[in-house]
Amino acid sequence: MSSSSSQRARRREDARRRDDAIAAQGYDRTFDGNWQGAAGQFLLRWYTHSSHHQRLAVISRGELVLAAPPRRVATGREKHMEIVARVPAHEAALVDPFNGEFETDLLLLRFRDGSWLRVETETYRSGLHMHLLRQPLAEG
Repeated sequence: MSSSSSQRARRREDARRRDDAIAAQGYDRTFDGNWQGAAGQFLLRWYTHSSHHQRLAVISRGELVLAAPPRRVATGREKHMEIVARVPAHEAALVDPFNGEFETDLLLLRFRDGSWLRVETETYRSGLHMHLLRQPLAEG
């Protein structure tokens, strides 16, 4: 077996393990499924601010800020972004659920009650992932 074919096989196996772990934890869903939990209630409020499916997430000191266009737009959505939510750090945290074990585009907005909302980044190991990996591990 050549080096390149063994590398491809290893990448396929890593991707399979990652996908299995995502499915096993239920992270292949939009949120934890509990509409009464903080994540479900947040998601309902989120949709009232903007029906656009994409959000811009910015971590600032003490909060996560989400911006979105006020309605569905095909081009120039960046020009139409408005802040639709501010999530204080004491209410929720953005986390890499696998703490860097896998290269994914997956992050979770995990609320104090344990509920979570899936956040996908545009790239694997995004700048948000790298920021989170530099932070000390959260308790719990």
